Amino acid sequence: MTKITFVTGNANKLKEVVAILSSGPSSANGDDSHSVGKFTIVNQSIDLDEIQGSIEDVTIHKARAAADTIKGPVLVEDTCLGFNAYNNLPGPYIKWFLQSIGLQGLVNMLQGFEDKSANAICTFGYCSGPGGEVKLFQGVTEGRIVPSRGPTNFGWDSVFEPKGFDQTYAEMDKSVKNTISHRYRALDKVRDFLISQE
Repeated sequence: MTKITFVTGNANKLKEVVAILSSGPSSANGDDSHSVGKFTIVNQSIDLDEIQGSIEDVTIHKARAAADTIKGPVLVEDTCLGFNAYNNLPGPYIKWFLQSIGLQGLVNMLQGFEDKSANAICTFGYCSGPGGEVKLFQGVTEGRIVPSRGPTNFGWDSVFEPKGFDQTYAEMDKSVKNTISHRYRALDKVRDFLISQE
């Protein structure tokens, strides 16, 4: 088995990634690792410098830096929330916007706009090791920004209502969210890639 380190310190994100990867032909190994194809997924928290740039630039930089630190295969993730009224900003800077202005601040940003639509974008980067090429896997879920509803313990989930649903991500049962989310759509591609590497 080849070990891949998923770089995150976010326990909620790790649970969600494991749940989604495990929904296909993968299995838990009894410890904190999970198998997908010939790969074992473990996690580690590493402080990585985040550059400014496009979603793709940010993810590629994180994957290369993580591979250099781990000295082996890594999986990194970058999650964005883009408002169509703002030309897909805050985008990769959503984490800092959320820390600075909070959930209500995000809602208030669109107060003067009729267009409340938004895109939840998740990009995973896989790098086989130091100097390796970074492969990108992206998933997008369209939706809109609404006043906060549901638990507020997972980022901006309580203000994002996916298209075709009358619940926010936060209000949804995890089993539903994990079949329509931006993270699910990206991880579906990651799983297919890992299984194809036999």
